[in-house]
Amino acid sequence: MKNTIALSVLLIIASAAGAVAQNAPAKDLFASKCAMCHGPDGSAQTTMGKNLKIRDFHSSDVQKQSDGDLKTVITKGKGKMPAFDGKLTGQQIDQLVGYLREIGKQK
Repeated sequence: MKNTIALSVLLIIASAAGAVAQNAPAKDLFASKCAMCHGPDGSAQTTMGKNLKIRDFHSSDVQKQSDGDLKTVITKGKGKMPAFDGKLTGQQIDQLVGYLREIGKQK
């Protein structure tokens, strides 16, 4: 019985650690490719974000967009935002879309 409980606790801890590790590449990717304009928290409170009137990722306008819409904006660019097609893999773009959803849940 004690072994079963200990094993269950270890599995829960390992699962949580795996989830955090899975999000780390997306966070790092966001920091290296997006944060300069969109800000580290996605609020666009940077000089570039303010000058270009970039929308806050927490906003309902951004969060109500479908994953496909967000993927298209990242891939093809929009307005002054550059296209990342050929600069990021499809998997990296999917990770960024997932990370934008996480950002939307914060605040």
